[in-house]
Amino acid sequence: MEEFLSSCQRAVQVGPGEAGSGVHVVLGNEACDVDSMVSALTYAYYLSKTAQSQMLALPLMNVRQSDFVLRSDNVFLLRQLSLSPEHLLFRDQLDLRALHQEGHLRLTLVDHNVLPSSDNDLEGAVVEVIDHHLLEREASPTCPVTVEMVGSCATLVTERIIQKAPEILDQQLAQLLYAAVVLDCVNMAPSAGKVTPKDSQVAASLESRFPALPPRGALFNTLQSAKFDVSGLNTEQMLLKDMKAVSEGLNLAVSVLYITLEDFLQRAGLEAELSDFCLKFGFDLLLLMTISFNESKEPIRELAVFSHNNTCRHQVSSYLERARNPALNLCPISSPHPHITAYEQGNSLASRKKLLPIVKDFLKGRDGHGHLGDMEDEEEESQVPPTPMNSLVEGCPLDDGLPHISAHDLEEKFSKMGARGAH
Repeated sequence: MEEFLSSCQRAVQVGPGEAGSGVHVVLGNEACDVDSMVSALTYAYYLSKTAQSQMLALPLMNVRQSDFVLRSDNVFLLRQLSLSPEHLLFRDQLDLRALHQEGHLRLTLVDHNVLPSSDNDLEGAVVEVIDHHLLEREASPTCPVTVEMVGSCATLVTERIIQKAPEILDQQLAQLLYAAVVLDCVNMAPSAGKVTPKDSQVAASLESRFPALPPRGALFNTLQSAKFDVSGLNTEQMLLKDMKAVSEGLNLAVSVLYITLEDFLQRAGLEAELSDFCLKFGFDLLLLMTISFNESKEPIRELAVFSHNNTCRHQVSSYLERARNPALNLCPISSPHPHITAYEQGNSLASRKKLLPIVKDFLKGRDGHGHLGDMEDEEEESQVPPTPMNSLVEGCPLDDGLPHISAHDLEEKFSKMGARGAH
């Protein structure tokens, strides 16, 4: 893997359009979490070993190089495997638009299946998709799409490698893939609601082929400790650490914060920092989804809505309160800031993956003047299909294996709490 990554860097320094017919870039999503990073690295490596064309296969991290330090679990995993982050290529180191305009770009998307609006002009370069999120891409005969609602995109990449080129697997490659699957599937705990039979099958296959892989529990715990370490981060870095943006009329960002909402709201100068963040990155509104755990290892989710536009903030808040696909079971709580609406989220199974379709429904329901249509009808006739309940959180730690109560019990428990709070 080191030699492969070094060859990619050398090719970029020379000029990818100069050496042959161009580059085949494997691009993960904008969160650049462990699953996205590993899927891009390993699938590009697979293409480099199996592709018949002369085009260079190149993994590209979909963040700026300066932001990669925020992915503390990514950095930890690479160093565990003696891979330096300096070997990676980042979005600000390669001009994809110039390559596309020159006809030198092929693009494979992993861990997402549609490009963000800011990258719409690259759509013509997309030749393949491998993903495990809700399918939003239009069917096309020129772009094969593999989308399955498994726990980890790395599961699908591993399956492809085992089926097509098992001989390229070595200890390092296997451990990269194994780490992503174990982390995304919450230590393969069925009660977390994320692991699927295919994830379990792929993990078992890697374990049987490479007995020296670290124990699941130890690997999971070390990666989770690294992921949730936000010590030393400022507010901007915390927001960027695990953020996804949505744009349709309004520009929204949804950030996952790995502390309690109470602790976050008490940060000095918070509203000014949030305002500066929105101004710097062009956001009209921020959704802040926190994840923490009580002493019994039970997940606690909270949600906050920030915007200086009172109408916009109230519209989004009301829509989320009334959402049914799925119900978030929001219970308002006190906020010390006038432009932040805060909630306890009763449905702790509703991760950001389930929140994003609700947000997109909200944006689609706004007319040209920023008004909402008939929200009651929209809730009954949602344009986005319900997301399967196969995720507890997007990478939450269940530090000691199985939780004390089942996912079903959790949902029922929080639903009852939400109902009591409504009275």
